[in-house]
Amino acid sequence: MTFNEQDLVIGCKQRNRVAQKQLYDVFGGKLFAICLRYTKNRTDAEDVLQDAFIKIYENIESFRNDSPLEYWLRSIVVNTALNHLRQQKHFKDLDDIETYENGIADREITLGNFQMQQLMELVQELPPGCQLIFNLYAIEGYQHNEIAQKLGISEGTSKSQYARARGILQQKLNREKRFDDGSVRNKQL
Repeated sequence: MTFNEQDLVIGCKQRNRVAQKQLYDVFGGKLFAICLRYTKNRTDAEDVLQDAFIKIYENIESFRNDSPLEYWLRSIVVNTALNHLRQQKHFKDLDDIETYENGIADREITLGNFQMQQLMELVQELPPGCQLIFNLYAIEGYQHNEIAQKLGISEGTSKSQYARARGILQQKLNREKRFDDGSVRNKQL
């Protein structure tokens, strides 16, 4: 399906149902995948996606074409997912882990040929705080200071939760013998 982003935005600003459906058809799948990363099940992800699209349609007037539409949509979805998690009290386990000593705190996992779906399943098994920080940092590309500001936590808490998430993922990969010892490279947080 081809579309002109500018025409699509104009149609959505005019509350044109065909344009709104096309926006959903073009971006719904990608945005649903983001929702799944922040929730523990499909039902919650569907709720987040629905809430996000309501916000998108209500706020499309604020889109200024100064960045790609997909980036604007993604930020709304991420913020909607974070609000969903706040309502469900998933931030309660975001503690600063002063010393996270398992030999991984200064390493970054690279996964080469590992299937994205398999990795996402492992990420969804993380404790909620670790999953949240891992998604924001490793997948969405936010920096720790941005995450701290977004969530109202310290930068150290963001870093320690990320280190904990990596450690848990590495242990799971080692246990399942999916992790190649040669695929770890040193990287500072």
